[in-house]
Amino acid sequence: MLTTAFVFAQRTGSDSIAPQTLREISIKAERETILRMPQLQGTYLWAGKKSEVISLQNMDANIAEKTPRQIFAKVPGVFVYDMDGTGNQMNISTRGLDPHRGWEFNIRADGVMTNSDIYGYPASHFSLPMEAIGRIELVRGTGALQYGAQFGGMLNYVLKQPDTTRQFGAETINSAGSYGLMSTYTAIGGKIGKLQYYAYYSKRVSDGYRRGSHSDFDGQGVVLKYMPTAKFALKAELLRSNYLYRIPGPLTDAMFEADPRQATRSRNYFNPEIYVPSLSAEWEIAPRTHLSWTASGVLGERRSVMFDRTANIADTILASTRTYGQRQVDIDHFQSFTTELRLLQEYTLFGQPAALSAGVQYINNDLHRRQQGKGSTGTDYDLTITADGWGRDIHLKSQNIALFAENKFQFGDRFSISPGLRFESGTSNMSGNISYLPPLEVPNTIKHQFPLFGVNAEYQLSEGNNLYAGWSQAYRPVIFKDIVPGNFYERADKDLKDAYGYNMELGWRGTYKNFKWDISAFNLVYNNRLGSLTEYSAQLDTLILFRTNIGNSRTSGLELFVEYGVRLSEQWSLTLFSSSSYFDARYQGDSVRVSSKENRSIKGKRVESVPEWISRNGATLKYKTLSVSLLYSYTAVSYADPLNTETPSATGAVGLVPAYGLLDLNLSWRLLHNLTLRCSLNNLSDKQYFTKRPSFYPGPGVWPSDGRSLVVSLGVRL
Repeated sequence: MLTTAFVFAQRTGSDSIAPQTLREISIKAERETILRMPQLQGTYLWAGKKSEVISLQNMDANIAEKTPRQIFAKVPGVFVYDMDGTGNQMNISTRGLDPHRGWEFNIRADGVMTNSDIYGYPASHFSLPMEAIGRIELVRGTGALQYGAQFGGMLNYVLKQPDTTRQFGAETINSAGSYGLMSTYTAIGGKIGKLQYYAYYSKRVSDGYRRGSHSDFDGQGVVLKYMPTAKFALKAELLRSNYLYRIPGPLTDAMFEADPRQATRSRNYFNPEIYVPSLSAEWEIAPRTHLSWTASGVLGERRSVMFDRTANIADTILASTRTYGQRQVDIDHFQSFTTELRLLQEYTLFGQPAALSAGVQYINNDLHRRQQGKGSTGTDYDLTITADGWGRDIHLKSQNIALFAENKFQFGDRFSISPGLRFESGTSNMSGNISYLPPLEVPNTIKHQFPLFGVNAEYQLSEGNNLYAGWSQAYRPVIFKDIVPGNFYERADKDLKDAYGYNMELGWRGTYKNFKWDISAFNLVYNNRLGSLTEYSAQLDTLILFRTNIGNSRTSGLELFVEYGVRLSEQWSLTLFSSSSYFDARYQGDSVRVSSKENRSIKGKRVESVPEWISRNGATLKYKTLSVSLLYSYTAVSYADPLNTETPSATGAVGLVPAYGLLDLNLSWRLLHNLTLRCSLNNLSDKQYFTKRPSFYPGPGVWPSDGRSLVVSLGVRL
């Protein structure tokens, strides 16, 4: 950005010094796209933790379709799972965790949790339009003591802020692209007296890359912030997202090779509609005392109607009935409520600054799951079921209270250490009816009681250059799908234990002249992983599939980010970066079911969906207000199952996931101060690839990712 200022000096009255005109001052600065969290922020303490802050407004990326490999390009180790329609959901993970709807993260919007049900179904079905986001905050797992115990860390989408210098401002961003993409985003905001407001409406439709798919999204949000004084703020927020995705179905490997754009389903639909209301307050009680309180909810439904079969079973009209087969209807109803009170107290200890962050969080959730309803034989989106009712009609009610505290102690000017603890205590109770189980087999109770400890440290080598280290325990609750048997010949262990373990990291980050870097090593231990074993049931006098804790895994790795920026001339600048990671994720002496009669050890096998290498490398060339970025993304091979099966099965559900490399070209051009043009050419080489072979939704098999596409956006600020 180029800013020119003219400064004049003048004195009045009788003075022997003549007035002088100072020289023009020219200030040049590049807008950052990747930053780090501060040591203290509001009522949070981030000292010594690995973090990234992504500034979307300064980034060349496909914002309209929320392309994760571009948005998270400068965050090393982000694994992207492409599976859910054009721009509908973010399916990402870090450090070898499960990417399904980001459910290993504590996902937030403006600091408010959006996970559908943290104890029943921790995925986030809520979908924000990326045009509404100002920045994305990511804190890795060693920050788990403050926000929740998820292994992956905290992922917070922060909405854009209104222009408080005006009573009314507006923005509209309109996009068009390949495969029928049309998108519009309109927002208004401003400040009237002591009230700030921001509201948006978003609509996006697309036919999708694959034939037979279609996506229709709409989302709205209203944020009201009232500040009666400069030290107290009260905020009310209501966000909604809704989309209907026609799912094209899985493919076998042979189908993928023949035509990756083909569809095996035309009658499968997925429709999550989610509301996120919240009320929060922030109070600066004293210059060094800050209090915050939030009450929020996640309300809505996840609905689907599907002909749920493997890819090698065609969905065709039956000769006997001259109709299609019946589809299965599933509906999850979410009522998840959270309230959290936090305090940050800064103080002096032995002449050194210190800070205490402490709080309490209470969660009360009711997940009502209705599944295996016998649906219609039609082709449209129809949730009607027959009089037979639901095969599963069950509730999982969870209550949990967490107490947490973390204290930053300073030793001299350079070194700080922050020990902390979190105590979680709660219970999840399952009740209801499952048609293929005896009534006494249905009820289940899972207790969550964990004392969790952690410590982070930071040493300042120089200004903006430091070493950091951390260790923090975490756990992942046993969730609904872990305790619900799939059929009569399955059973869930009544003594299932929550997965637990820890994150450990050591890193060096800083800047020197034109260089910026963050280099770290980590170790993630994940104990009590869930899996299935073949066992003999004396009660049933037959072999059953027994879902239980099968053992542990360990993921060790390196994460590297380095960026070099240089001004080539008065008008030209160049930035180069590399964001790469190495993962070694292996099971530690576990066994899994391989047939109806056999369990086999998987000790030393690689954890599924964890590639050994992920590397993204890019260059950005800027001329005045024009910016052009080229990104190359590489992901190594991975496995679909704990046995590390390489030869694909007939259904495509297991087998090797091949390595792939992708090229993306993005352009942004500020034509006027209030008019911006963006252009994204995605998958420049038209690489045919897939990222994962899912074991459940949206169906086991190969799910092709998008080929080459073009998206053009025009943004106007008023």
